[in-house]
Amino acid sequence: MTTNLQNPIFSDETKAREWLEARVWPNGPVCPHCGATGEDVTRLEGKKHRPGLFQCAACREQFTVTVKTVFERSKIPLSKWLAALFLLTASKKGVSAHQVHRSLDISYKSAWFMMHRLRLALRTDGNSPLGSGGKVVESDETFIGRKVGVPVRSGGSHKNPVLTLLERGGEARSFHVDGTRAADVMPFLRGNIAREARLMTDEGAHYSHAHRDFASHDTVNHSEDEYVRGDVHTNSVEGYYSIFKRGMKGVYQHCSEKHLHRYLAEFDFRYSNRSALGVNDFERAEIAAAGIKGKRLTYRRPHKITQSKAH
Repeated sequence: MTTNLQNPIFSDETKAREWLEARVWPNGPVCPHCGATGEDVTRLEGKKHRPGLFQCAACREQFTVTVKTVFERSKIPLSKWLAALFLLTASKKGVSAHQVHRSLDISYKSAWFMMHRLRLALRTDGNSPLGSGGKVVESDETFIGRKVGVPVRSGGSHKNPVLTLLERGGEARSFHVDGTRAADVMPFLRGNIAREARLMTDEGAHYSHAHRDFASHDTVNHSEDEYVRGDVHTNSVEGYYSIFKRGMKGVYQHCSEKHLHRYLAEFDFRYSNRSALGVNDFERAEIAAAGIKGKRLTYRRPHKITQSKAH
């Protein structure tokens, strides 16, 4: 990781901007205000204009590559933004804001804010259903953190339930759900899994009618110490949770309920673009950079939100 951070894009603002332009606009600059391209968009040159400034002839607006992205209106150098993006996407279990603060020589508050903006960039819409073509999709739940205003109780009722759907050999999608009843879980399965998919879960009662929605539904009975039966298992999604919990407890240490969905997006992104699928660290950062368009995250007073130094 240290060797890769010697790349000029992490220290030279011009190279950082050019690298980002090539990822955000692979076919040439696009006006973020009206969508104009080609001859309608002109790069403004000369000392009177700041580097990277464009003029749109269609709507008469000026813009740079950071407009309407997670980098917009930030006073932090773009080179440091890209370094933070690379650190976040290359670290298997995540990277804390404290480490970014120390590595990039920026304030902790700025680092905390940067990381949440970048997590927003990692979020995908998940338009294509999992399990298309009869592939296997595993589903499972876990519990993390603590619900706001709920006293600690035995079991996991005071914790935040997380549902993860994972296509074997493919991507993962995780959701912060209200509970583990069928009414809480099944809408996410129906909305994200193809009907021809083979669904595999544990023996949870909330999956009892899942066979009605998918080509097949097989279960393993963990309460009877059954974990594998032929190709029926939930080991892949449990492996995902192993990485997720090691990151949340070992790196981030604490996650408030209001930000949980962003951490889930982070772990989903890295898993869905993992090295086992042929994606290396730098390519993962490139994919993330292409996803910054149209995403903004603003806090008027971010220091009021930052309660834990573990982030």
